[in-house]
Amino acid sequence: MRVLAALSGGVDSAVAAARAVEAGHDVTAVHLALSSTPAAVRSGARGCCSLEDARDARRAADVLGVPFYVWDVAERFGREVVDDFVAEYAAGRTPNPCIRCNERIKFAAVLDRAVALGFDAVCTGHYARLVDSASGRTLWRARDEGKDQSYVLAVLAPWQLERAMFPLGDTVKADVRREAQARGLGVADKPDSHDVCFIADGDTAGWLRGHLGEQPGPIIDASSGAVVGEHDGAYLFTVGQRRGLRIGRPAADGQPRYVLDVSPVTRTVTVGTAADLDVRALATGVPTWCTSAPPMPGSVLVQVRAHGEAIPARVEELSDQLGLRLDLSTPARGVAPGQTAALYDGERVVGSATIERTVD
Repeated sequence: MRVLAALSGGVDSAVAAARAVEAGHDVTAVHLALSSTPAAVRSGARGCCSLEDARDARRAADVLGVPFYVWDVAERFGREVVDDFVAEYAAGRTPNPCIRCNERIKFAAVLDRAVALGFDAVCTGHYARLVDSASGRTLWRARDEGKDQSYVLAVLAPWQLERAMFPLGDTVKADVRREAQARGLGVADKPDSHDVCFIADGDTAGWLRGHLGEQPGPIIDASSGAVVGEHDGAYLFTVGQRRGLRIGRPAADGQPRYVLDVSPVTRTVTVGTAADLDVRALATGVPTWCTSAPPMPGSVLVQVRAHGEAIPARVEELSDQLGLRLDLSTPARGVAPGQTAALYDGERVVGSATIERTVD
């Protein structure tokens, strides 16, 4: 097959590409330039997409002996990932930019272009498994539970899975690093990137403040309705947050307070106890199915964070809209609108949907 290997400049994508070459595929490597003004170097484990990353990707391609190109997708990344991130926080929601990047850049913009250029598949260093059967290809959790990335890939449609390659799905991270060392790849010991890739210093609140400005408002206690503090912008808070609330006085019951709700329209942040964070049902937007939709009503496992617990739930289609209702067997804590609910049948990914509201 003709395979386009996306090289980020890290160890995972380099080893994934090496395995594609070893399997006998005709591999071409591409590095995605996601910023029009990339930093010269990456600061430890923070950020990515620096000039250093591009050079590391090129060196990996040289070691593998494959053609190497850089694709400038900065404009689309800015529009579909960065601008979406800002807009979601401004609306009082909690987005996951990694999910948007996989959905709209790596497996939309890149895959579409790859297919147009005659490639059969796109190879990445994601930790997830693809299983082929008579009924088609399905997405499954990775062997390495700590690195499993099936959650952020649950937005992919069946046709995209048919053209995807995830060579690391059956491998643990320690073995990937050892393999990179044995293959002479210079990124073998390079730190993994964490946090939001386009906020290199990790200061998400400061970055948002620079884009949205100060929007002061009250912090209100849910139990008493009293104003207990002030903030510089409701967008700086997310459901479940405890630190940095700047509450002026202790609560009457002596319990710590957490963010329960963020209302950008009224510029109000509502706080309450940990027990107030429990939700028993989720209402979502239109789902994306990685395979055929499950019978409804039916049973699934629901995961609302990249490495969160998968909770058994009953799923049914809402009658008055095209979304889903997910009734959880046990309460989930600190779930915010804008988060993605990934749906599983055991280890197999069924699909995903964006959470629109919660029910306590």
